[in-house]
Amino acid sequence: MEADFSGYATKAGLKCSDGRTIMPGAFKHQDKAKVPLVWQHGHTDPENVLGHAILTNRDDGVYAHGYFNMSNKAVHAKGLLDHGDITMLSIWANELVERQGRVLHGSIREVSLVLSGANPGALIENVTIRHGDSDETLDDEVIIYTGLELEHANADEENTEDIEHADDTEDEETVQDVYDSMTDKQKQVLHFMLGQALESTGESVQQDNLNDDSTTNSDEEGSTMTRNVFEKDDAKSEPQYHVLSHSDIAGIVADATKMGSLKDAVEAYAISHGITDIDVLFPDAKALTNVPEFYARRMEWVNKVLGGARKSPFSRIKTVSSDITVEEARAKGYITGTLKKEEFFGVAKRVTTPTTIYKKQKLDRDDMVDITDFDVVAWLKGEMRLMLDEELARAVLLGDGRDIASEDKINEQNIRPIAKDHELYTTVISVNLDDANSDMSELIDAIIANRKYYRGTGLPTMYTTETYISKFLTSKDTIGRRIYKNLDELATELRVSELVPVEVMEEYPDIVAVLVNMSDYVLGADKGGQVSMFDDFDIDYNQYKYLIETRCSGSLNKLKSAIVVMKVDAALVAVSPNAPTFDGTTVSIAAQTGVIYQDASDDSVLIAGPYPLSAGETMVVNAVPAPTHYFPSSEGDTWSFTRPS
Repeated sequence: MEADFSGYATKAGLKCSDGRTIMPGAFKHQDKAKVPLVWQHGHTDPENVLGHAILTNRDDGVYAHGYFNMSNKAVHAKGLLDHGDITMLSIWANELVERQGRVLHGSIREVSLVLSGANPGALIENVTIRHGDSDETLDDEVIIYTGLELEHANADEENTEDIEHADDTEDEETVQDVYDSMTDKQKQVLHFMLGQALESTGESVQQDNLNDDSTTNSDEEGSTMTRNVFEKDDAKSEPQYHVLSHSDIAGIVADATKMGSLKDAVEAYAISHGITDIDVLFPDAKALTNVPEFYARRMEWVNKVLGGARKSPFSRIKTVSSDITVEEARAKGYITGTLKKEEFFGVAKRVTTPTTIYKKQKLDRDDMVDITDFDVVAWLKGEMRLMLDEELARAVLLGDGRDIASEDKINEQNIRPIAKDHELYTTVISVNLDDANSDMSELIDAIIANRKYYRGTGLPTMYTTETYISKFLTSKDTIGRRIYKNLDELATELRVSELVPVEVMEEYPDIVAVLVNMSDYVLGADKGGQVSMFDDFDIDYNQYKYLIETRCSGSLNKLKSAIVVMKVDAALVAVSPNAPTFDGTTVSIAAQTGVIYQDASDDSVLIAGPYPLSAGETMVVNAVPAPTHYFPSSEGDTWSFTRPS
């Protein structure tokens, strides 16, 4: 069968673009070998196999005769050759013996048609152009381009003669040939002289390594390649095997196009070519920022709490308040000639004193000197201030969450948490969100129904968790539509200025939300008690020590200025206590399931029945829920009755 084309698969003695030079006879053991003909070294798709090539070893390289198969890609590739669009060949080889950039031995695994070859001599010389039903090589219709010397279509016949007489051509005599021509006695003398020379330089050579059969590399065909001491210093090491492709870059780009990742294509190339630790060759990773980034909780709410609180230049805060909602505080009508009565109401006072909140850190001076990429001190101080602010904001809104016995606990009598403040300042709403019949509409209804107890400034801000915000926004009506499109709609429904997510509130499972206007909360600090940073050097331990601290107090300063929504156990049942009746002389209490009435003076339980009062006597009645029930609100569970004198 006549070849469809022929040309040099690789030229000997020419330096390839990848830096290697293929020496004469490197592939002589593959003379007459049959290998696949491939497009662009595409090994991942069997359709890239276009046919096969017959290799012929020559003194100046490896010549290939190509035969296309009947696949569509092969027909298309043949058309490109016929038109002269492709003129390059390339080989893919492995099991290479390479020394100082010279390839001395290897095995060609396939020949590829390529757009650009690495070896400047690997060009297609002859293309068989078929006319009609006849197959012949025409002298006047040949594509000739070797870069070295022009050859015509009848070069195939000349090449055949060259192949037949190739064995008669004597190779250029090499150092190996000279060594092989020596007698055993001459070799022993040479070995002795080399040994003496190496000993003078402090090196030693084993006698076995001087023999011409000391190291043998075998390929799959069974042919061998030997090396000895004449192969310079490389003879001390085992032969290095690599994979050689004269269009590696083109193959990588083609694979990257298919795989969608240049990195994956390079790694796949490295694995297939036996390159280990390929990552050493890649550039060092570059940091996107000059300083390490903190993995911290979301802090947006901290500035809203601390920034919204009112500041006082005094750390000892006194709050004086009077309840003028009682009946005795009302204005009265006057009848001529009657006695005008004085009004009666109580005055309450609360004093809040300061406490110290701090954060301490230390840093070895050796580490400070060695860290040159960024200012580690500024970075450390930034972390300290960030965490101090978060801790203070947490103590203000929720309490620090530590056990009361902990020595690190922030005293709640100095920084009064809004969520745990006295019922005169914070109204507690209880909801059952875990029973089978509950949904987020129950929470919304509870907030709206108890909004009447809010006496704070303007609209409050609702501090809650992302968990509850997501439940609000995913609530749907009966036909599957979302009830609230965004947080603004929800804020309008709840009559709050905005909803602010607080990540640390996730650690307080019973607290659902806190509604407060932070302008009703006062943070007080004397001069010097504001946030301050101190640093010192410990000469004994060669350490820098840093301290950031503040000494302040915090408290709500307006009655009924906050609402906290608490979640109760799913098994509890809601009940609203009924108020006792008073006819001016006697207090009457009716029994009610789930409600326990107590005398506020001694917390004794009051059973159902009348309780007469003496003239001028006052009786305060408290209602508390039974263990199996809960009150939806802390309001309306205390009553005071006074019999006139």
